[in-house]
Amino acid sequence: MPESPLKYLDPQVMARVRSLELKARSVVEGFLSGMHRSPYHGFAVEFAQHREYVPGDDIKHIDWKVYGRNERLYLKQYEQDTNLICWLLIDASESMKYGSGESTKFDFACVTAAALAYLILQQSDSVGLATFDSQVQQLLKPSAQPGHLKDMLAVLASGAGQGSTRLGSILLELAGRIRRRGLVMLFSDLFDEPAEVLAGLKRLRYDRHEVVVFHVLDAAELDFPFQDPTLFRGMEQLPHLLTDPRSLRESYLAELQRWREELTRGCRSLNVDLVPFRTDADPGTALAAYLARRLKR
Repeated sequence: MPESPLKYLDPQVMARVRSLELKARSVVEGFLSGMHRSPYHGFAVEFAQHREYVPGDDIKHIDWKVYGRNERLYLKQYEQDTNLICWLLIDASESMKYGSGESTKFDFACVTAAALAYLILQQSDSVGLATFDSQVQQLLKPSAQPGHLKDMLAVLASGAGQGSTRLGSILLELAGRIRRRGLVMLFSDLFDEPAEVLAGLKRLRYDRHEVVVFHVLDAAELDFPFQDPTLFRGMEQLPHLLTDPRSLRESYLAELQRWREELTRGCRSLNVDLVPFRTDADPGTALAAYLARRLKR
């Protein structure tokens, strides 16, 4: 049975973040709606220019008088009131389905992403969504319409897939598809080679996007609390492993620390926010804490 589209709209998380304001630290084609007039164009109240129609554009903005004169479709463009564009990129690979507690990594990512989408739309700003594993699975173009949240929730409710992680190549692909500068928020366990991940993030920064990475890991992945002989089930085509975890714990934690430090250094060098999330934390508290720190900066 398919999941309810409202599964990830958690009222408690909403309550914690509703009063907070999302701001870009740098200018990404203007700040928030209403702060000042943007030099860029959208659909609002004052006419600016015409643009040729492309498939997928909203037909309600077609200038039919122009069509009557030259039989070509053009859209009316207006001075833009909504300035911030945010993309939410959700890792839906098989490893995100892991969860040692009540929620999986994918669930945690979706709850926090849904809260952010709600917050952004409340500000009358635009938000887009992409889910991916080894390829882009679903992509919703940015919109500021309130009904857009329902479409996003429906995509998230379709769940994670069976594919493997190809984060580096996916980020490079999405960078080519995200044309206008904005705020890009990635939710992932980052299970790919750090060099590949950082190469994808570097491309986004080269295109002058502001980038935030929410690094979502399960509590068991971070603490490795296993004591008895355990069968570790491989995901993303990895083999199963039956072993005594006590003999592995020290080397596992050391390798985990090395991997996380490499990602942290790389993100810092790119001026990318790397925000650690663990699935045994309350998602509303974790997200509100990050947004509060962001506002102080």
